[in-house]
Amino acid sequence: MFIGHAAVGFASKAGAPRGSLGWLLAAPFLLDFLWPVFLLLGIENATIERGPNAFLNFSFDSYPWSHSLAMSVAWALVYGALAHFFTRSAAVGWVSALGVVSHWICDAIVHRPDLPLWPGSSIFVGMGLWNSVPGTLAVELPMFAAGVWLYVKATRPKDAVGRWALAALVALLLVLYAGAAFGPPPPNMTAAAIGTLSLLVLVPWAVWIDRHRESEDDAS
Repeated sequence: MFIGHAAVGFASKAGAPRGSLGWLLAAPFLLDFLWPVFLLLGIENATIERGPNAFLNFSFDSYPWSHSLAMSVAWALVYGALAHFFTRSAAVGWVSALGVVSHWICDAIVHRPDLPLWPGSSIFVGMGLWNSVPGTLAVELPMFAAGVWLYVKATRPKDAVGRWALAALVALLLVLYAGAAFGPPPPNMTAAAIGTLSLLVLVPWAVWIDRHRESEDDAS
């Protein structure tokens, strides 16, 4: 649920208007930033497998340290504490922590049953929405539109950068989503891991956007 995670990040601005979009957008992506690191280190495993479901190019064989429910809560507490410390805002800390946990909840909707409850768990969760391309698009695209709308409603541009940099980010996310959904599989898992890590560029971009926008509370 790549674009669904972005939706949560954008929507989080409504709950923490003083928080930078960088912190808020990184939160629901955090588990996916950790996963390629663990993959490259050999701690977790995945394989190229076109068609484990209709919406994915590889199979998650083992990723308990980045994507189990228990570890998502642990990572959320760490990230939320850091967000609170650096922003001096309890609201940003709690909203950021909830954003991290939202990743597991969203994944549980779209994944096949491959999400463990904790490292070593024999119970795996997944409702399998990704088995249906039309069903996935019908859920994820409106979710993304709603998230962006909530962010736009909670903020207003200070200048052209605040307007057009946001529009460019939204367009890029849609292009990346289309590529992930309908493009060819990556040549190998190393390429997949590096490609996922490249999403980190979204964080400073989001910070830049937010510096050129202001919350409605500040503007009024």
